[in-house]
Parts: sequence; structure tokens; C-alpha cells
Amino acid sequence: MFDKNGYMKFTNFLAKNQRLELEDVLLRHHKSWIKKNEAFYKEKAVNSAYLTHKDSCSAKDRSVLFQLIASKKIYLIANEIIKNTPVRFLNTQVFFDPFNPQKKNYWHRDIQYTNLSLEAQKQQIEKRPNSVLHFRFAMRDEYGIELIPGSHCRWDTEEEERIRLEQLTSNSCDPLPGSRKIELNRGDLLVFSANMIHRGQYGKDRLSLDILYCENDPDILQYRDLDCLPDRNELFQVDYPGLFE
Repeated sequence: MFDKNGYMKFTNFLAKNQRLELEDVLLRHHKSWIKKNEAFYKEKAVNSAYLTHKDSCSAKDRSVLFQLIASKKIYLIANEIIKNTPVRFLNTQVFFDPFNPQKKNYWHRDIQYTNLSLEAQKQQIEKRPNSVLHFRFAMRDEYGIELIPGSHCRWDTEEEERIRLEQLTSNSCDPLPGSRKIELNRGDLLVFSANMIHRGQYGKDRLSLDILYCENDPDILQYRDLDCLPDRNELFQVDYPGLFE
């Protein structure tokens, strides 16, 4: 149950032809992104973002992405979880293995990368645990995500905070008690709260697409790039154009 654990897994969510088409889109974007960001990629990158930016992919590839992002099947899931406001599209990301195989994965909550104070982060998580959602689509079999079930609606324990924020002698890659590993097979979908303590699992040459949805909140939507939204003609091709308002 999502409300309790903060995640839901759907097996074989993508049909084979849809997955293959989407994988082609991701590979074209990934190859282009590496050329433009080679130093960053080799230094520490594990993901890229803004796939639907007008400078990032072709009109055809944008159409494929927008039709998935605003499809009825996905909208109904997001709308069931984000109940207090209209659902909005926030961003897209591609997740891949780090160039350096020695790089450690790290515990985090997405909200820690905002400009909010720790106290403000705590209040938001406790009051609005599902304010931002990840929809992760696996293009290949992968180790998936390790997460702390239920942590999307509560603040860290002392140990979790010490490790996640690397306080004292702790590292963000240290193990945490109560964690759960969710492996994914190609075509699977994992939906989880971005407020949850989680970390990606590297290996198997992972390639996954994350679509982020959020509440209709200006404080969250300020992080959305308007150049990543569909134009008037592209809006006519999708099931739920209101996601981009």
C-alpha cells in the first residue's frame, strides 16, 4: 500500500514495443548528453535531466516522451496518490551507472537539494509526504532502488540523519537498518515518494527513465524548466494536457 510504505511496483507496465521505442529515445539523449558533459559524466554523474527540452531531443522523440508523461494510465496512478491538488509534471531524468565503478551510492531525500532549511524540510515531509513522486521505468533488468519504507512521512532517526547528511564520521553510503531493496526487470514501473530516504543501486548497465510529478505548488514548480513543456501543437497529442499547466 503506497500510503504506508511510500512506493508501489508494477511489473510489465510497459509493453515490449513501447519499451523498445522509449529505450531508443533514452539512448539517443544519453549519447548526446555525454558528448556535451563528458567531464561531469566521468567525474561523478549518475543521471541527466530535462530530456524534453527543445535543445535535447528531436520533435519526434519529444512526442514519444510527452505521450507517455501525459498518458491516462500514468495519470490515474499519480492522481490517486496526489489527492489534495491537481497533479503537475515536474521533470524527467535518465539514470545510468557511474563512469567510475568505484563510486558509492548515497542515501538522500530529493528535498535536501532545495534551498529549504532542515526545519522547513521536516515540516513539508510531515505535512505533505507525497508532494513529489518518481515514476521510474526500467529499460533493462536492474538492481533498482534501496529505500526506507515509510520514511516519506516522517523525519530521520538520529542514525539516518547522521548518515544521510554525513555528520561526524558517517558517510552517506553507509548501510541503514530497515532498508528494502526493490529490484526491477525491463518494463517494470516503480512509483515512490521523492521525500523518502532512498538510493539507487548501480550495476547491470542500468538505464531507466524517471518522470517526476508534483502537487500544484509554485514553490515546487519553480524548479520546472518551461522549455521542457510541450507547445500548443504537442498538447493536442496527449491525453491529459492539464499536467503541463
